[in-house]
Amino acid sequence: MRAGWKKRPITALLAVLVLAAAACGGDDSAEGGAEGEAPAPGAGTFDVDAVLAADLDDCAEPPRGDPLIIGYAADLFEVAGYADIAGTEAAAHYIDLINCTGGANGVPVELVVEDVQGDPEVALRATADLLDAGAHVILGPPFADTGASVLQTVGASRAVIFVSSTEPVLPDPSIYSFLITFDDTSQAEAAAQFAIDQGFTRAITFSAEGPYFGYNPEKFAAKFEELGGEVVLDQSYVPFEDFDFAAQANEVAQTADGSEILYTAMISPQLDALRGAIEERGVEIGYIGADAIGVSGITEIANNEGVYWTGHGFGESGSRFERLNASLAAAGKPSSAPEFAALAGDAVTVAVWGFLDAGSTDPGEIASAIAGLSGVEAITGTLGYAGTNGVPDADVYILQIRDGEVVLAAKV
Repeated sequence: MRAGWKKRPITALLAVLVLAAAACGGDDSAEGGAEGEAPAPGAGTFDVDAVLAADLDDCAEPPRGDPLIIGYAADLFEVAGYADIAGTEAAAHYIDLINCTGGANGVPVELVVEDVQGDPEVALRATADLLDAGAHVILGPPFADTGASVLQTVGASRAVIFVSSTEPVLPDPSIYSFLITFDDTSQAEAAAQFAIDQGFTRAITFSAEGPYFGYNPEKFAAKFEELGGEVVLDQSYVPFEDFDFAAQANEVAQTADGSEILYTAMISPQLDALRGAIEERGVEIGYIGADAIGVSGITEIANNEGVYWTGHGFGESGSRFERLNASLAAAGKPSSAPEFAALAGDAVTVAVWGFLDAGSTDPGEIASAIAGLSGVEAITGTLGYAGTNGVPDADVYILQIRDGEVVLAAKV
C-alpha cells in the first residue's frame, strides 16, 4: 500500500464507448499441439481439481514456449483494494499452480499487473501498458469509472473480465465485457427473496444516491414489494463517512415494530455503528447487507451476530473455494478476502478455457470463445456466458454470522 492515499468517493460515471470490434491480428496465434504452442481449437482440458492439488515444491516439467498472457488492471487504491489486493495475490498464486501442473495444455500462463490507482485517467494508461505487454485477456477492476476506462482503451479488441465488480452497467458481450460473478440486480433481488422466505414482511432500507449504495437498496425494495412485502422506511447516509446515526436511529425507533429487516449496502464498520444506535433505542430487528459487508470486516466488528449478507462463495469443507484459500494459506499468503480470492481463480479459469476453446492466442478469437463458454467448472461454481448479457448465472450465497462464525444460510 502507498502512504498518503486519499479517500475517493465511489462514483460510477460510466459512458462506455461501444467500439467496433478490432481484434488484434493473428501474428501471435499458433496452430497445432506441439509443446509451447496453442492447442487446436477445442483441444485440451483444464482440470481445476488437479491444479488445486498441485504442490509448488514438487512441480511437473515447466511449460515452455510463448505464454498465454493475462493482464490485470487492478485497483489497489484504498476501498477497491479490499477486492483487488486479494484478487491479484490469488491470481498470481493460482497461475503458479497452473504452471506447476504443466500450464494450459502445455502452454505457460503469465500474469501482468498494472495498478489503476482508483483513477480513470490512470486506468487508461495502465490498460495501454497491459496491451503493450501483450495481454491476450484483461482482468478488470471493481468500479465502473475505472472499468469504463479499461473498456475504452481495449476497444473491444479482447475480452475484459471484471473480477469482483457487480456493476450492471459494465457487462456487454458485444464488446467482450464480462462479469465473473452476479450483478447488483441479482444480489439485491436474492436478498429480498431470502428476507421474504425468512418470514419478514416489513423492511427498512439505508441508501445513498448513485450506483451500488443506492442501486442495491432500490432493487431490494422493488423486489421485496413485488413479493408482497412493505418497505416502511428509507434513510439516507454518506458511505464511508457517517458513523453518527442518532437521527436515523430515532426515525427507525419511531417506525419499527420489531418485525422488520434492515437492508443496506454500507460497509461493516458503519453497520456496526448503525445497529448500535438502533439497539440503544430498544429496537431489535434483522439485518441483511450486500457483498460489501463480507469484505469490509464483518467478522471483526463488535456487533455482528445474526447479520446476513450476499456473498460470492463459502468455504465448505473440501470445496474448491476452501482448497484455493487453504493453498494460499499454506504458501504463507492467507487471503484477507477469501471470496475475492476465489473470484480471481474463476476469472483466470475462464481466460484459460477461452484460450483452449479458441485454440489460439489471438485475443479476438479468445474473446469470442469466452462469449460462447458454458458449463465451466471454476472455483465458486459452474460458469458460462452463452446466451447471457455478459453476467454468468452465478449462485448468490446468503451468509450469516452465527455464534461468532460465518455460516451458509442459503444459496439462491
